[in-house]
Amino acid sequence: MSGGLLVAGTTSDAGKSLVTAGICRWLVRRGVKVAPFKAQNMSNNSAVVIDEAGRGGEIGRAQAMQAAACRIAPSVRFNPVLLKPGSDRSSQVVLLGRPVGQVDAVNYRTMRDQLRQTVLDTLSDLRAEYDVVVCEGAGSPTEINLRAGDFVNMGLARAANLPTIVVGDIDRGGVFAALYGTLALLSAEDQALLAGFVVNKFRGDPALLQPGLDDLHRLTGRPVYGVLPWQSDLWLDGEDSLAYGRTLGRPTQPLGTEWLKVAVVRLPRISNATDAEALAAEPGVRVRITTEPAELADADLVVLPGSKSTVDDLAWLRETGLADAVTAHAKAGKPLLGICGGYQMLAERIRDDIESRKGTVTGLGLLPIEVTFAAQKTLARPRGRGLGAEVHGYEIHHGYVSRGGGAAPLITTGAAGEGTVVGNVFGTHWHGAFESDDFRRAFLSEAARLAGRHGFVAAPDTDFAALRERGLDLLGDLVEEHLDTDALLHLIEAGPRAGLPFIPPGAP
Repeated sequence: MSGGLLVAGTTSDAGKSLVTAGICRWLVRRGVKVAPFKAQNMSNNSAVVIDEAGRGGEIGRAQAMQAAACRIAPSVRFNPVLLKPGSDRSSQVVLLGRPVGQVDAVNYRTMRDQLRQTVLDTLSDLRAEYDVVVCEGAGSPTEINLRAGDFVNMGLARAANLPTIVVGDIDRGGVFAALYGTLALLSAEDQALLAGFVVNKFRGDPALLQPGLDDLHRLTGRPVYGVLPWQSDLWLDGEDSLAYGRTLGRPTQPLGTEWLKVAVVRLPRISNATDAEALAAEPGVRVRITTEPAELADADLVVLPGSKSTVDDLAWLRETGLADAVTAHAKAGKPLLGICGGYQMLAERIRDDIESRKGTVTGLGLLPIEVTFAAQKTLARPRGRGLGAEVHGYEIHHGYVSRGGGAAPLITTGAAGEGTVVGNVFGTHWHGAFESDDFRRAFLSEAARLAGRHGFVAAPDTDFAALRERGLDLLGDLVEEHLDTDALLHLIEAGPRAGLPFIPPGAP
């Protein structure tokens, strides 16, 4: 078997990432050698992968998750271009895993041709190596203001002759208009590759939806390959922190007599917010993502997560009153955790001539550390011991920490150690550390003690890796049970049928 597929969507968060992962898991169960691909991702949720030479590189977390669905190691080739927004107007460009500069809307156009060629060459190499490459689009393929020069959606489909399906989120409403409109605003050449649709996140009896599916088929000449039901268990590895609800995951009853309430501050430039998911997977732990100072006052544990722009987000903390709430929480003796950028905010001083270029600024002063930003980004997958347990994680940061007197490392990795702990205040640069089950249990037990939640009991058997794997299997099950997989296989192998009707008006 050989072929490819582009999974596009009517909007961001329509479900492209999870549908792509589900198709990958379904194919690999059939014995197909399959790889994921996203030409360009714009996200501050990234993962670190290590190449054969031992060098670290970044890709979008969704592509790392999709690689796991394919049961292969993640690679920078699966997401050759990653844009990491540092503000509303500029982004860091990561090309094949390594940062190559900053762009805004103007100078991005001058870089686009180089990026496009790298993308096409990388996809060509993957297709020569794998039986099937399942590609994920970005946003909507019908961003008519961006179609010129596009190499992520229909521009990629045209260049690589990829049959395309479009996923629509019915939970938001208006799915038929969104699916029809997505097709109708494409050029005739693009429409010739758009073979059909998938309806996602449906709640209720599919029979009630069937008349609309039949009408859509009649109006467009293209089938709906299936209707995927709403599944509340699919909350791990969110591509975009904005997709989170106020309460993360599905909190389950505590083993002891008390809950542990966790408040994660939703920073404007939040990055790798998925760190909180491992905490939310524990029974009796309720994790809320918030911008409300009052919710911090009510929390047992406050978490400052990663940030793509530490100094700017620190200024926002102060402007909103959240900095005062964080400081009051810590001074009350309750546990406070900073991760990466959030860790840096806890410093006495931050010297930043790289990200914000604002020189030396005063931190929150809750840890006796100083942070200095360097041009070289740290990208690593380290291991160590912390709180008496084995721990592993990944690092993505420009800031380097020097600890002052009275500060101990949180994690032992060698002579210097990593992170800092002073009393009830903890900090680490390591993302993903709380996916280490024993370390997470030890930390939650200590946090509960510091918060006075003596009735909280950490579960002895939560296996975060197994939870993630069950989620991937569930995605494969949903594809197998609810999509027309015979038709999907034929589409991947043979491409779209000839003579698909053109739906006016087409591209402007």
